[in-house]
Amino acid sequence: MLEARMSEAGTLKKVLDAVRDLISDANWECNEDGISLQAMDNSHVALVTVHLSQDAFEPYRCDRNMPLGINLGSLTKVIKCAKDNDLVTLKADDSGESLGLTFESSNTDRIGEYSIKLLDIDQEHLGIPTTQYDSVISMPSAEFQRICRDLSQLGESIRVEASKEGIRFSVEGDVGKASVLLKQSSGRGIEREEESEEEEEEEEEEDDDEDVKPNVDDEDNDDVKPKDKKRKSAKGGNKKKKAKKAKKEVVEDGVSISLQQQVSLTFSLKYLNNFTRSTPLSSRVTLSLSKDIPLLLEYEFGAGHIKYFLAPKIGDEDAE
Repeated sequence: MLEARMSEAGTLKKVLDAVRDLISDANWECNEDGISLQAMDNSHVALVTVHLSQDAFEPYRCDRNMPLGINLGSLTKVIKCAKDNDLVTLKADDSGESLGLTFESSNTDRIGEYSIKLLDIDQEHLGIPTTQYDSVISMPSAEFQRICRDLSQLGESIRVEASKEGIRFSVEGDVGKASVLLKQSSGRGIEREEESEEEEEEEEEEDDDEDVKPNVDDEDNDDVKPKDKKRKSAKGGNKKKKAKKAKKEVVEDGVSISLQQQVSLTFSLKYLNNFTRSTPLSSRVTLSLSKDIPLLLEYEFGAGHIKYFLAPKIGDEDAE
């Protein structure tokens, strides 16, 4: 028997939205570790894997390994009936005939109960070998989505090149050509961090100046000084918090590149644009590249992840 409760239906909505255009029917494999999906897209060009660990649910119970054959279009229609902040409970018994979904409103007494018929899907589980990639790039997922969307206006294939200079995305078509270069650690992020540190230093200097100023009326100001000091101390504390927050933003906004050797590969923009539907799930995306090896695109979120594997366009590489 399976029983899994998720605190927000919105997460499940985003996961389904990220894969439903690539996969029509698939087995969701349920075991003691969580719920997983692995399937080729409808054209057998890309491989998609999804994993929701048991930590994504509370409570989570799975007595034995259970494959749940589900039509993702039907599941998407049902999950749309829930609000993003609704509690969602998945239930399936050992008969394997249907999957029950219960939506509970967090602020009302509304409870919706739905049931989806399960499918018997004969699906082979593919072994994915561990690979040491030539280049691994971590960047903001929204920036990657924007690049794919913008460059798809000019062509159908995108060249991704990782080098010491940075990571370059380029496209060429009948309309024209374009490229976008992202260097490691954006200058904007670095400036923001330095600016915050300077503000903190300036504040400390101001505090020091106040401490050494001569006090003309010592007796009159004895009661006032401690209050001023506390006020300045609190103000200085706020500056330090601001500086720490700025450093966190730098990590989120920056581009990180681990380069073993230069890589240049071409991929279908149609598929990459589909993959970027995972953007709402994660603020970061990781691209792993090696020559003649499928691209690995990974989005990590909370207690789960989505991975996409896409083979490079070998014909386009040879032509160039």
